Amino acid sequence: MQLERCGWAMNDAVEQAYHDNEWGVPSRDEHYLFEMLNLEGAQAGLSWRLILNKRAAYKDAFHKFDPDKCAMMTDKELEHIRETAAIVKNKLKIGGVRKNAIAFLKVQEEFGSFANYIWGYADGKPIINHWTDMSQMPTKNALSEQISKDLKKRGFIFVGPVIIYSYLQAIGMIDDHVVTCPYHTENR
Repeated sequence: MQLERCGWAMNDAVEQAYHDNEWGVPSRDEHYLFEMLNLEGAQAGLSWRLILNKRAAYKDAFHKFDPDKCAMMTDKELEHIRETAAIVKNKLKIGGVRKNAIAFLKVQEEFGSFANYIWGYADGKPIINHWTDMSQMPTKNALSEQISKDLKKRGFIFVGPVIIYSYLQAIGMIDDHVVTCPYHTENR
């Protein structure tokens, strides 16, 4: 069997690095979980490549996605970010980082960590799919719909089921590498 990287990550070095080193790799790191939640929300309606290329600017603007610091950001700070940072200028998405930080901290308090909360949906184990072609991969599923609904109830925004499905892939809770990809869990 010829192993070849997933088709979406074949043309751009930034996407390839993300695909090879992060996508589908299980993470329980709180800062990473918060970062990816917000980057996936920022991507809504845009390309993932655009967000990856602005990732460093997002980290600079939002205190390396430290949820404690993001929760305390003022309206003035958020407006300054909108005016000056090299990120997507959508006011709701920028303000969403603070809203999500506040909700994230509440989840940490309730569950001991956000990782405990999110990974609890999968009994702490990654869901490994066995797609032979990228066209088989869904954009959402029952799990992403369930998590999306609960996150919204908890005060998170930009967490629709499609965004959450992408998020679950990003944090490695779902491995959607095609089976012929060298980065699929069973090929690593």
